[in-house]
Amino acid sequence: MTEQLEEDMLIFATALEAACVQFKQSRGHKHGVGVKEETFTCLLGWEKNSGNRIGDFEFTTRKANNNSDQFNHAYGILKTNNADIKNQFSDEGFKFHYWIWQEGKPYTVYRKEKK
Repeated sequence: MTEQLEEDMLIFATALEAACVQFKQSRGHKHGVGVKEETFTCLLGWEKNSGNRIGDFEFTTRKANNNSDQFNHAYGILKTNNADIKNQFSDEGFKFHYWIWQEGKPYTVYRKEKK
């Protein structure tokens, strides 16, 4: 396969996975089963950072010693849920809020501890 075809297939597979996650979440909320925070806490290489507007936060990338399948799964959940800085992903019992920023570093997951 060519590199372009492989990249296109990866994008398609990620979108398909995100659609499956969205379906599972919609069914899960009806049955009291949702995404667990372990989906995100298993990611490695969290780096601390700070911003003027949001204060202290952390981020990790696909390449930061993360298992690519676990990272793609977590990233897909956030992408499916349109989780961005204004619409952060979290659930009851989560310690952190999670999001991605499409205009920032590609394939980066951010988190900020709940107050």
